[in-house]
Amino acid sequence: MCGRYSLTLEAHDLAERFDADAPDDWEPRYNCAPGQDLPVITDDAPGAFRRMLWGFTPPEADESRDLINARAETVDEKRAFADSFTSRRCFVPADGFYEWSDRAGDKRPYRVAFDDDRAFAMAGIHATWEPSTPGRQAGLGNWGGGRADADDPGDERVETFAVLTTEPNDRVADLHHRMAVVLPRERERDWLDGDLAKSDLLEPYPGDDMRYYPVSTRVNSPANDDPSLIEPVDA
Repeated sequence: MCGRYSLTLEAHDLAERFDADAPDDWEPRYNCAPGQDLPVITDDAPGAFRRMLWGFTPPEADESRDLINARAETVDEKRAFADSFTSRRCFVPADGFYEWSDRAGDKRPYRVAFDDDRAFAMAGIHATWEPSTPGRQAGLGNWGGGRADADDPGDERVETFAVLTTEPNDRVADLHHRMAVVLPRERERDWLDGDLAKSDLLEPYPGDDMRYYPVSTRVNSPANDDPSLIEPVDA
């Protein structure tokens, strides 16, 4: 699964890398977690980042579903995801993601990133959900940071997203049996095309120029979000 990631670019670098207007209040993030409002680029507005809640809920749901991941192999078959796979795609910018592994005999977090720490895009899907009970907000209380989109106090709609996962490449397989779908840079915008069927875009990204290393267990708590979290520590 993909349950945490980092996005440490400054606003101007974020805008330049993804050719989209960055959020006005953007600051680097070292511990992006479910239940938080995070920047994504969507198929219907590719020229600007939009903040959405990480925790997907399909529009027809009676209750918040808080689905943080969708399996690439079945995303077009599952009722909860199929419509979004066809017509509501997004990608999620990151420069690393975290996996927890007991490979050293003690379960601990590792950060997976490119050798040069360059930013990349993870494939995602999005949806707008309106709670059936007035005043009900999205869940994910155990993660912290969850809220309904409250630009308008009377607007109960919640914009949500999930990150697609696939089989791990040879590098990530040492840590976990799943990994985020990392899009090739030259094909990031192709993913936003809703007419594009499942293809090699959803295959594991080759791990030849990727690395992983142990990081502090402080990343376990979403309340911690500072540069020390991406620094390597002794395993």
